[in-house]
Parts: sequence; structure tokens; C-alpha cells
Amino acid sequence: MPSSTSYKTPFYTKSNNKPLRSTSTPTSTSTPTSYLLTDTALGKKTDKTPVWLFRQAGRHLPEYAAYKEKTGLNFLGLLKDPEHIAECTMQPVRRYPVDAAILFSDILVVPQALGISVTMPGGVGIQVPSPLTNVDMLSSVTEMCKDTKVLVEDNMGYVLEGVRRIKESLRDEGYGNVPLIGFSAAPWTLFYYMLGGSSKKNTDVGVRWIEDNPVASRELMEGLADVVIEYASRQIESGADAIQIFEAMGMMISPEMFDKFASPYLIRVGEGIKSRHPGVPLIVFARGAGHGNKALSESGFFDVITIDGTVDVKDAREKHGGGEGAAGELRPEVPCAGGPHGGGCREKGS
Repeated sequence: MPSSTSYKTPFYTKSNNKPLRSTSTPTSTSTPTSYLLTDTALGKKTDKTPVWLFRQAGRHLPEYAAYKEKTGLNFLGLLKDPEHIAECTMQPVRRYPVDAAILFSDILVVPQALGISVTMPGGVGIQVPSPLTNVDMLSSVTEMCKDTKVLVEDNMGYVLEGVRRIKESLRDEGYGNVPLIGFSAAPWTLFYYMLGGSSKKNTDVGVRWIEDNPVASRELMEGLADVVIEYASRQIESGADAIQIFEAMGMMISPEMFDKFASPYLIRVGEGIKSRHPGVPLIVFARGAGHGNKALSESGFFDVITIDGTVDVKDAREKHGGGEGAAGELRPEVPCAGGPHGGGCREKGS
């Protein structure tokens, strides 16, 4: 198994043949008490805006492709080993001058921890091939959610060890001034996948379950919220400097149902994490559900509201109404259009 130091080589732009970030000169070998990103997220005055990329680790990096080939593992295989988690998290930090590392993981590690199979057949995204199909199955999973401490420690401990190794790598490789963002999926997104199984098929199953089985659905959502609170809190206790809660499937539920069924559990998660770690920045991203940002802002539990391309940046502050920070809104087509160093986006699958 290769060590994480095997891939510490500079990478170059085509335009100037210079490394985007030199790996030969450490930026910091100590751990600071605060970071540009965390200070900004908490509303402190800083001299510039921190920048990080939502999917900065992974398949767009040639070093990631080389690492997959060398290990013989696919994405899901890499997620299961703390050494691989740390290496893949570090790759973009070595390449780009980003102001944060983000945990190399996936939103569906929570269903996996609950005994639900997750696969990646290729070309169709991650799937749950055997979703929950009856009330008894929902009740069984809800019961598993009750002992959150044991569940997270026993079934997601590899992620927590990955967080610890990332922090060690950041310090040891000279990036001690770069904080680590941990994350988890939000309850509705977890519910959506656990009942529907795919982001592309059976997209109405989760909503139909809510309508047909409201009691069992709410009980599971409450249990999932408690698991997310424990999971995110343990990431913080393992070294994460900020947490993002990602409602990846916010667009798959109507605004009215989002307000009744998704938003309350997002807010429950925010309250639970902040009650345990009040000084740690908490970021929320309700993708495709910018209409819900105002309620998330007014809850007072989130330090940063992430906006996507469906929200007009000019009136985002007015719409979410709070004094917290805002992040995001760089539309994917902007980097795809190219620039002084760019040649546009790669074709799918390349």
C-alpha cells in the first residue's frame, strides 16, 4: 500500500509551466488557533475571502486517477480506508492554493452504517440497490438510530480515523494553516436515497412514503437527524474545523413539503451540533431549495448559508435575511467556459 508521501509532486498549468502550489516549501508546520475560513464563517473581520471547491478532491485530478489505478480500488473502496481518505483529501490541497481541505467521503456512508447496501455500478452514480420497502423495515432502521454513539463509533469509525489522519497530514506536510471541513448528508437526503435508491430513478418514492406513512417516516427522519448530529460532532472531536450539512436532494421535494418535512430536521441537526460545539462554524447547503434558506437563516444555528445557481446572488442576502455568511453561487458553466488557463470542461467519463 503506498504511503501518502508517494504523491507529493508539484503539478503544472499548461500556460506557464509553474506549479499552482509548491510542495517543496511548507506554508506552516504548526496548528493555528484560528483560520481564514473559520474566522470568516464566524463573522470576524478578515483581509480576504476564503476559497475552496465543493468537489475539489476526486476524479478531475490526474493524481487521483493514478492513485485509483495503483490501489486497484474504486471510489467506494477508497472511502473505507483512513489512509486512502487522507491521501485523497490531501491531493487538491497540494495542487491548489485552497483555503480549506474537505473530507473525502460520501453522503451515503450513513445508510451503509445502518446496514443498507450502497453500490457504484459505473456511469449511473451511487445507488442503493435494495431500498427500504415497508414499514417494518423503516421501523428496524429507526431502532438502529437510537444508540447513536455506538452506531457512529462502530460503523463509521473509519471516517473518524480518516479525519485524524488528515489533520496529521496537513500538519506534517506543511499545510497547518489549512482547516478541514467535515460533512454529512441531511436527513431528507438520506431518507430519499434509503427509500428511492437512486438520484435518477424512483424520484417520487420518498415523497409518496411521507404522504402514505407519515408517522413511520417522521420517526425515521428524527432518528436520522440524531445520527447526523452524533456523526458531525464526532468529526469535530476528531479534528474537523468546520462542518457542512448537505441537503443534496432539496430539489426532489416541493417547497411546501420541504418546509414541513425537510427544513425542521435540518434545523434540528443545526441545533444539536451547535449545542455541543458552539464555536465551530456550521455551513448548510440546501441544493435546489434556496426558497428554504430564510427559515434556515432565521433558526440561528447556521453560520454560513450556501447558495447555488438557482439563487440570484444580487438578492440572496435579502431572501435569506440573516447576518450570517453566504457561500457558493459560482455557476458550473463559468469554469466550463474556460479562461486564461482553461480549455473548458472534459467530456463526461473522460
